[in-house]
Amino acid sequence: MLGRLKSLFSSPIVDPANYRASMSSASTTKPEIATFAAGCFWGVEHIFLKHFPPSENKGILSTAVGYTGGNPLVKNPNYEQVCGGATDHAEALKIEFDPSIVSYADLVEFFYRTHDPTTVNRQGADAGTQYRSAIFTHSDNQLAIAKRVTEEIQAKYFTPKGKQIVTEIVEAGQWWNAEDYHQLYLFKNPNGYHCPTHRLHW
Repeated sequence: MLGRLKSLFSSPIVDPANYRASMSSASTTKPEIATFAAGCFWGVEHIFLKHFPPSENKGILSTAVGYTGGNPLVKNPNYEQVCGGATDHAEALKIEFDPSIVSYADLVEFFYRTHDPTTVNRQGADAGTQYRSAIFTHSDNQLAIAKRVTEEIQAKYFTPKGKQIVTEIVEAGQWWNAEDYHQLYLFKNPNGYHCPTHRLHW
């Protein structure tokens, strides 16, 4: 937490437009939304955009970090409230994607590849409900896919190690964008705090 706060002070100029793309005019599909929580949202956004840069037409159109999955009575929570743990919101990443280029199943698998889904309310040294592993689904189809991919990942990568995935799979609820300085944070601050679990694990 202290490391994260220390890294908030210097931010080079980053144009968010460089991390956005539009659906192809030839596309016959509509964009979809995927929402994941996997610890510090800076690192989650960073690794997804590194591997699916919108400029390279790999399927991700845009991203936003924010807060979701918390007490519905709490409206527009801020970073300090969420970090305090009282609101039960998760730090999360919302992804707009083109399903004709990248499937929801592929995004779910990548989500599992890039953090530790076996630790309850923790990623690395970051502990608290805001750092939980969660998939927030936006349709019955996403729910079915998330459950199927989770079972496959469990059997292939974690059961042989004697570990159990603890990721929550729940229906998406109210979303609140995080403060502007959190958006694209690690692109603005390349030397900023980066959770060590946000890497390719296989």
